[in-house]
Amino acid sequence: MRSNSGFRLQLLLGGVLLANMVSPAFAKAPPADSGKPADDAAVAADPQQGLGDIVVTATKRETNLQKTPIAIAVIDSAAIKDRHIQSLIDLADGGVPSLRIATFEARQSALTVGIRGIVPFDANQTARDQGVGVYIDGVYLGRQQGLNAALFDVERIEVLKGPQGTLFGRNTEGGAVSIVTKAPTGEFGGNATAGFGNYGSYNGQLHLNLPAYANFAVKLDGIIQHQDPTTRDPLATAIGWNAYYRVGGRISARWQPFDGFTADISYDKARDENTPFFSQLVNYNPLNRTVGVIDTTTNRIVLPGSPAGAPSCTSSTISATTCIAPLPALVGVHTNRQSVADVGVPQQYSVDQTEGESIKLSYKLSRALELRSITAWRKVATNQWDNSGGPERVAFAPNGNFSRYSLSDLYQSQFSQEFQAVGSIPQLDYVAGLYYFYEQARESAATPSTNKWNATGTAYSINSSIVSGAITSGNQGWEYGSRFLQRGSFAKARSYAAFAQATYTPDFAPVLHLTVGGRYTKDKRNGTLYLVSGVATNYQFTYDRGRFDPMVTLAVDAAPNVNLYAKYATGFRAGGANDRSSNFGAFGPEAVKSYEIGAKMDLFDHKVRLNLAGYIMDRTGTQTDFDNVDTSQFLPGTTTPNPTFNLHTENTANAPGTSKIRGVEVDFTARPIDHLTVGASYAYTYTKVPLTANPNPGPTFGVLTPVFVVYTPPSAASAFVDYAIPVGGSDTSVRIHLDANYADAQYSFQSETVKTDSSFIVNGRIALTDVRLNDHGQKVTFSFWTRNLFDEQHIYRRSAANAAVLGDYANFNPPRTFGADVGLNF
Repeated sequence: MRSNSGFRLQLLLGGVLLANMVSPAFAKAPPADSGKPADDAAVAADPQQGLGDIVVTATKRETNLQKTPIAIAVIDSAAIKDRHIQSLIDLADGGVPSLRIATFEARQSALTVGIRGIVPFDANQTARDQGVGVYIDGVYLGRQQGLNAALFDVERIEVLKGPQGTLFGRNTEGGAVSIVTKAPTGEFGGNATAGFGNYGSYNGQLHLNLPAYANFAVKLDGIIQHQDPTTRDPLATAIGWNAYYRVGGRISARWQPFDGFTADISYDKARDENTPFFSQLVNYNPLNRTVGVIDTTTNRIVLPGSPAGAPSCTSSTISATTCIAPLPALVGVHTNRQSVADVGVPQQYSVDQTEGESIKLSYKLSRALELRSITAWRKVATNQWDNSGGPERVAFAPNGNFSRYSLSDLYQSQFSQEFQAVGSIPQLDYVAGLYYFYEQARESAATPSTNKWNATGTAYSINSSIVSGAITSGNQGWEYGSRFLQRGSFAKARSYAAFAQATYTPDFAPVLHLTVGGRYTKDKRNGTLYLVSGVATNYQFTYDRGRFDPMVTLAVDAAPNVNLYAKYATGFRAGGANDRSSNFGAFGPEAVKSYEIGAKMDLFDHKVRLNLAGYIMDRTGTQTDFDNVDTSQFLPGTTTPNPTFNLHTENTANAPGTSKIRGVEVDFTARPIDHLTVGASYAYTYTKVPLTANPNPGPTFGVLTPVFVVYTPPSAASAFVDYAIPVGGSDTSVRIHLDANYADAQYSFQSETVKTDSSFIVNGRIALTDVRLNDHGQKVTFSFWTRNLFDEQHIYRRSAANAAVLGDYANFNPPRTFGADVGLNF
């Protein structure tokens, strides 16, 4: 753990106090009865006027959510605070039922993001992409790595459901997640928060707006988040699992030298240190195979009753002459979430470092034409250290190695440029643009074993992290310079696009709105798999394709505050190559056609809001992964080391025919009485992928295999209650928030029939908001929050790949966390 964590917390608390002391000297003091509101109050509508309008930018212009014919969920700054959302992984509890977020493998260092059944299994590579685009202030993030960095002063998160191929382009066939941050205001002010919680957690953030000078406004953001592990590691020098330490800063500036022109410039840098979730054994020998015994004369596992010197019987092939290895006495089967691992293994922080600069220019010449430019450079570096498996993912072997340390170093950089022309003329709103994207990524990986059993499985030792002599698969450590690299690859991608979209509202029928759009995209990608199992290779990959994505929407204002729409849209995920395969196996793009109808209604004088959507999506070329980890430590029937032990291989195939995705979504919000807001959302998703031929070499090659869409529950729902109790005649109130989130059991591996558990997570927060400190408008908020209030536990990821040789392993959701925060607005 970090010995200086206490100092950092003191520093944060000191920063809050300092801001309180110095701000009166710089702030323009508002009238005593009109102090600037805290975030908790700023986003709330006037309770006497019903539900407030929500502004979104899904169409590249600011529009009212209820008048935008797109299925959108919006998580505003109040909801982010109420749910204690610190990074995107905190949305994994299902607050937006159609949005599914999960770790890749068990790692917090890379996130899997899906919407409406478009969820990749393994996009955590150099030459492939996700099916849902993630954007920060209009800038596309090209890799899964780095997505779990701390969120900077977010104004809202827009979840755009369904293909966004026209305005957002490639890799948005399922939708897009658009993160919008708060811009500089030009007036002195800001807020600071500091807090602490269980599992040694602490957090702090400071957001400071400086007074504008010479038409320049500057904003500074800083953030820190820490949590100790929720599953402890018995090895004293190791960190444990589900721990994190995130820190980051951003500076943004807005220049407005004359009316109509705005230049926004920003730079951010963040570091996310994290450990994976723990993988634990949830059953043993589920196929009821014969359990072998140890022959102490040969250190082999043999069938019971075999004579001394008999051959080993361990094999994944089930027959009368084969067996399963016994379970060591130190390893247990645990059907509940473990707080302490059975066996200690080396585990250190994975480190994600993200950095980016952006320049956004806009010049509004008139209502008919606004010109925009978004230029961005970003990069991410991920040094992965994943030892979550321990002895739970490899069969016991006398004097054998175990605990696969999955190590990876990925470095990616990207550049993007977008030009837009946006405007309105009589009867027509339009947007048109050009887009360019370039990225390069490089990765290498190793999988040493960190531990070794004794002959009987009653004790173990830790292997050396540094080795001498020739480095081989059987003689390797995990420090740099001692790794036996299993694979290495690099890839480059370029994408060019031109797009346009227009909405026609005829004077003769102003209740009708016809939107037509299209985007042409040209994708080019090339790469090399230059290392496989320690052997230099030169497997080349080239991809060069173009496609057009149309969109047509007809919307009708059926009645005041009742808007209906019907929409046809397409989207795609670019093809690529699998760098876990033995030859950089290529696969083609997948594409989706979507047919959607929806209704958006504000009823009863804006006291009730009801949004409905139903859709049919047909996907072709579904990218399906078949993976395998070689867990055989010795060659069959011998004690000769297996040179491919721990090797992870994976091949990707495009499923034949059409994958079917069908769904219904309901979003309901109401303010039945003053100060009370309630809401509920529901998503039903049906998915069916055709049988797909297994591309992996071996006896299963070409076998038609059932495949599934991962992390997509058939039914998912969420609900919330917000109640604000005014205190006296001031702006102070007691704010109570409670939300509950449910999801059905779901698949977590594309080619495995085993499912996860269903889940039901409740979160809550109670806050005393806007307590006035002085006549300068400074206010303080005290809050207590909890995530997973009832300490519910469920398996969110489960594999039966080792059922024939050991048993199922699984990852559980995080336990209950809670804490207290103090926030100052000045």
